[in-house]
Amino acid sequence: MKLHWQISAGEFFELFRPAALAISALLSTWVLAGALRQRFRLRWTLGLTAGTFFFPFIIFPLYLIARYWKSNSPETTVVELPRRTRMRRLVTLGYGITLLTLVGTYFFSDYRSVDAHLARASQAKVMNQRDRAIREYRAALNIEDSPHIHKLLGVELAEGSQCEEALREFRAAESGNEPDVLLPYRTGRVLQALGRVAEAKIEYEKFLASAACKQTPSDDRCAIASEQIHTSPAR
Repeated sequence: MKLHWQISAGEFFELFRPAALAISALLSTWVLAGALRQRFRLRWTLGLTAGTFFFPFIIFPLYLIARYWKSNSPETTVVELPRRTRMRRLVTLGYGITLLTLVGTYFFSDYRSVDAHLARASQAKVMNQRDRAIREYRAALNIEDSPHIHKLLGVELAEGSQCEEALREFRAAESGNEPDVLLPYRTGRVLQALGRVAEAKIEYEKFLASAACKQTPSDDRCAIASEQIHTSPAR
């Protein structure tokens, strides 16, 4: 059995981002421990520690250079007292735990946000993963009852021939004053697919009266809507 893995650049970035921040947090903690052990000045310790977290590819190499220079300086080596050692380790441990906790909390919150669900739905559409896109749109609706998201979900359901559900989403989008001028056209299409031709004609007429069909040149779907009005038999 062969497994085919497909991953977009966006998905790769989303997967790599948490790992990159976690690595930055660990490097920053390591820099703090080293700077305290080698007794860097406070402003240098704070600057290198924070800089390594936010700009690891720039600041971390600078820290390594500063560490090498300080290790080979002719200054007299100072023996560290056990109490100072314990304090340094406690500060380092507390910093590391706090930073990793903040990073984890941020990603947990961000992963469950509306924008994150919409981004994953968009990625799923690019990958032709309609079921996944539908799940993400529904998850976003559980957080925010947005007419725009109702419309996006309706589009995916309609393309998947789930016309009854698509119609419910389009009606919800219409009730919420979704401004997309194509909404009546989309609603008409699913109504027609459901055999509700008279209702479909009403939606097509709304669409023909919209800005999309008043401008020059008009949307290609205007001709389709007009044709459906004049050729579909009344039921």
